[in-house]
Amino acid sequence: MNGRPVDPDVDLHVPRQRSELREAPWGVLAAIAAGGALGALARHGLGNAFPHRAGEFPWAVFWVNVSGCLLIGVLMVLITETWRAHRLVRPFLGVGVLGGYTTFSTYVVDAQELVERGAPLVGLAYLAGTLAAALAAVYTGVRATRLLARPRRREAVAPIRCTGREAGGE
Repeated sequence: MNGRPVDPDVDLHVPRQRSELREAPWGVLAAIAAGGALGALARHGLGNAFPHRAGEFPWAVFWVNVSGCLLIGVLMVLITETWRAHRLVRPFLGVGVLGGYTTFSTYVVDAQELVERGAPLVGLAYLAGTLAAALAAVYTGVRATRLLARPRRREAVAPIRCTGREAGGE
């Protein structure tokens, strides 16, 4: 791209605006879309495998969001501090797969439904618990990955070679 921002309201009848579409980051968008489809399918599968009844705590969505946040913490350390990742790894895994896997919009809808169905305390516990657990999961993922990815220090210290110049000798 030439560094210019792409106008989200491209008028296809205006040639100058139409040219912005050719400059769009199609590879990045494709990586995000493919990853998002995979993440959303995984979330959907878990939601179907572990359904909840009206008025019950939505454990599947809770654990999806918490595990997704843990994995986002791990991924961000790995691709920004540990590995030299391909330019599409972050959009595919971070934005796509984990963005499609986590579902904070469903989290809000579930909380609203809990309140509407006469379980406001469960809804409040769900709202607060998910937020606290998700933040703790990101922090844990970052800290644990930094600890595990840190280079191991050698047990034996290499001998120091003295040439005599350090002590004023020639």
